[in-house]
Amino acid sequence: MSDSNTTDFTNPSTFILMGIPGLEAAHVWISIPFCTMYAIAILGNFTILFIVKIEPSLHQPMYYFLCMLAVTDLVLSTSILPRMLTIFWFNSREIDFSACLTQLYFLHCFSVMESGIFVAMALDRYVAICHPLRHSTILTHPMVAKIGLTVVLRSAIFILPYPVLLRQWPYCRTNIIPQPYCAHIAVANLACADIRVSSYYGLFVQFCVIGLDVIFIFISYTLLLRAIFCLPTKDARLKTFGTCGSHLCAILAFYTPGLFFSLTYRFHQNVPLHFHVLITNMYLLMTPMLNPIIYGVRTKQIRGRLLRLFTHKGT
Repeated sequence: MSDSNTTDFTNPSTFILMGIPGLEAAHVWISIPFCTMYAIAILGNFTILFIVKIEPSLHQPMYYFLCMLAVTDLVLSTSILPRMLTIFWFNSREIDFSACLTQLYFLHCFSVMESGIFVAMALDRYVAICHPLRHSTILTHPMVAKIGLTVVLRSAIFILPYPVLLRQWPYCRTNIIPQPYCAHIAVANLACADIRVSSYYGLFVQFCVIGLDVIFIFISYTLLLRAIFCLPTKDARLKTFGTCGSHLCAILAFYTPGLFFSLTYRFHQNVPLHFHVLITNMYLLMTPMLNPIIYGVRTKQIRGRLLRLFTHKGT
């Protein structure tokens, strides 16, 4: 293995995923909360999809976007967790070069896709509150399909240069990745070439793609709050704002730690590696776990349909 770590190669046949560096002895114990979070994410997101499918009253733009979010969370968590568990349980650390690039593509693609879905949901809430009488004519089913397709294509196109650029670099230092999954900057740092193009493009996606999403959401919520505060009664304001509560909680849970960890990984060298890897992995699984809980608990229609389902089964 030492030869494979030091010999010059253009494209290594495999990379070595180290899991949580420095915490190898605790891998089995670390896998327990990760498995729990993944199980909750799988159960919760499939429940959201099932409830929306069987309840005709939920066949609306907001819930269509919620279904897209559920599918995105399922793919996002599944792209990293099963491979991670093979490291924790069986010490299976090798991953094929092409499989590594595929994993990082799905990871980043569906992360950007999730950001785009939050923008689509913000648009839906803006139209529903600021133009309620035109909501059904603006966000028609064909329009929702076009928005969804745009979100998917945008993510697929903007992330495609990641694996394309990484495949071109020569790797002559090491093939060891100090974390349990392949990510863009982690693989790029292993190249023995000038990777500024790849690094700058990663920052472009971070700030110009996801950053623009945040700006759009901020503007939409500024207009939303202005419309809500113009309502005549406090009850009306609270009820209207309640329709945005789930979405607001979900976007805060997604963007705030995501931006922090991304910038920390790039610019802050004093953070212990095992701490950063562990917390980042928890974040990647926490968002898919929290989204169905947030929408299931805070969305009256989903909560009511779920209660009726269990009550009917109990009867």
